[in-house]
Amino acid sequence: MSGCVMAGALALGLAAGNRFTLEWTHSVEREAWRETWEVADHHLHLVEAAVKGSGAGMEPGPGGHFQDGWWIWVPDLAPVAELNLAASGMTPSAWRLCGADCVDLGAEPGEALRIAACEGDGKP
Repeated sequence: MSGCVMAGALALGLAAGNRFTLEWTHSVEREAWRETWEVADHHLHLVEAAVKGSGAGMEPGPGGHFQDGWWIWVPDLAPVAELNLAASGMTPSAWRLCGADCVDLGAEPGEALRIAACEGDGKP
């Protein structure tokens, strides 16, 4: 598996370690949320989560610590085959997906966005 994820029809190369980040602004609390994912064995594994504040649905997980303005923790979740992101166009920010480069997704209303691991030729 090479370092690539598909986000809809877009193939995005990954940074070192086959990792990418997904960042957005929480729709109710208006605070930043960031997740770091790793691609391994055709699956996505959440390796770190971070929030800028706390509130409705934004409480830091067990073992969280405060660093550089973020509450950071390591979620205990099983790897998943894909992520599905809503694209209502009604949230305060787009989804910001960063691998080797960054792209904003779902700022306008549309179909849900599927993020999944892909082969080096950009195919899921």
